Amino acid sequence: MASESRQTEKLGRLRELVEKEVRGEESSRVSLEDALWDVLVELEGKDFETAKHLKYSYSIKGYEIFVSRKDKSITRSTVNLSLWNAMELQKAGLPVSGPKKLKTFGASYLYPIFMEIGVILPDEMEQLSLEL
Repeated sequence: MASESRQTEKLGRLRELVEKEVRGEESSRVSLEDALWDVLVELEGKDFETAKHLKYSYSIKGYEIFVSRKDKSITRSTVNLSLWNAMELQKAGLPVSGPKKLKTFGASYLYPIFMEIGVILPDEMEQLSLEL
């Protein structure tokens, strides 16, 4: 139970920092990157699905993510680059409509995770359809 509340707390902090960044409010790059990594560590081993419906999970060793479907790792610096590519698009009012928009190695695995944890915010049209 404590683990679940810790996970919820970390997700909430990450989402708050993402929303501040997208609105253009003052925030720390390091805080957002650290909050993202903390959440990724919490979700290690969870099952996800790519845009093409391929199931995968990941493990973290040091500052690298190892995806169950790949031999190569995704480094923390690549995760951060993907984060800032997503932030820049969203700050410009553009949707992050698929993994290719992240423009990094491993984007097909990072994109579904980012969607689930709130790094990529649903665009207004998606939000309207979700509310109906």
